[in-house]
Amino acid sequence: MDEKLLQLLACPKCRGELALLPAGDGLSCAACGVVYPVREGIPVMLAEEAVPQAKWKDAPRKK
Repeated sequence: MDEKLLQLLACPKCRGELALLPAGDGLSCAACGVVYPVREGIPVMLAEEAVPQAKWKDAPRKK
């Protein structure tokens, strides 16, 4: 994911900073404790698509 794009994005819930996960498949918000999926290189920034960080590893991935 482009670093400039990542700097522009904010959590839709709290407007907090997001961090790209090492695998590149999600954007994590430490303040809310959720991960927003990245599908085909596109971040899905919808609150209803957010997955709690504790469940992220086990969550099914949509393609």
